[in-house]
Amino acid sequence: MKKIESLVLVGSCLAFLVFIGTSYYFLCSILNAPVNLSNELQLDSKNRYLFSIEKGTNLKRVNDELSHKKILSSAFLVTSWARVLNKHQVKAGDYWISSSDTAKTLMEKFGQGHIAQHSITFPEGWSFNQWLSKLAEIPQFAVINDLNHRQLLDQAGIDLYHPEGWFFPDTYYYSKNTTIFTLLKQAHKRMRAELDIAWKSKDDNLPYTTSYEALIMASIIEKETGQANERTEISGVFVRRLKQGMRLQTDPTVIYGMGDDYDGNIRLRDLRAYTAYNTYRIYGLPPTPIAMPGLASIEAALHPKSGSSLYFVARGDGSHHFSDTISEHQEAVRKFQIDQRVKNYQSTPQQP
Repeated sequence: MKKIESLVLVGSCLAFLVFIGTSYYFLCSILNAPVNLSNELQLDSKNRYLFSIEKGTNLKRVNDELSHKKILSSAFLVTSWARVLNKHQVKAGDYWISSSDTAKTLMEKFGQGHIAQHSITFPEGWSFNQWLSKLAEIPQFAVINDLNHRQLLDQAGIDLYHPEGWFFPDTYYYSKNTTIFTLLKQAHKRMRAELDIAWKSKDDNLPYTTSYEALIMASIIEKETGQANERTEISGVFVRRLKQGMRLQTDPTVIYGMGDDYDGNIRLRDLRAYTAYNTYRIYGLPPTPIAMPGLASIEAALHPKSGSSLYFVARGDGSHHFSDTISEHQEAVRKFQIDQRVKNYQSTPQQP
């Protein structure tokens, strides 16, 4: 009798272990199975689904919604597992769900707050207004349309007389809760840091008294450069012209000074008109940068190429011909701009 009871007990234990093992295997298969991202969902170009968790939403509601969208197969089991392991907390925000995700990885994302990051890229040479236009296309930054430049800078805590040039061109990342003020402050802080570092290693005998003047020069170099390997050579021309008391005579500054009046063409009357940015009329640098320069242009402004050229003219392919004398320059102008009738504008510094 005792032997039978022992066999029954052993059998019951084995059956229980089999049940536990089977249940554990089933639970693991649920937790570790890839989520289902059907074509019915609005996926992005990377085949990801953007899932939002509102503030105050609990884990059960999150999993029920995921189950309703057929992303998860068993909301009850996933919720129960998370509660047993005390992983039932979720943080509000937007989350990317990819086909490589599982129920387990989603619970970790939601619990640790690995919210979705969006990106926005600002190319070198863009103006502050171009930055704002790009940002205004994003719904969460629509406040831009209701504020002027002064109000934007004040609310971002940025103390600037003029914003042009003071924001570093790069790719920036933001989430659902990022404000336009946070993004601008980040870009401004980055520009100040990059400029300060570059200024400390500048060449000697440059015609700048402050790093801001170098930033102005860098913005001009940025707008003038068609090929990256010419940055320092273009910088050298402008630096030598400043040192010799020659006007810079660069078209991008004229265009910037024209503002909304620029229609794609620079006419003789535009070159003769007096503005603070018309370097055909003024000596020295314009009062502010004319664009957001990249680090390469900042370095070029602070480390110009040595040489004797004082003029350059566009060849029509993005590169320039550099000349030492006005007669050589005039010949190059005839060859590359008059004879070839280059239609797109490129700066050609002239005789002072």
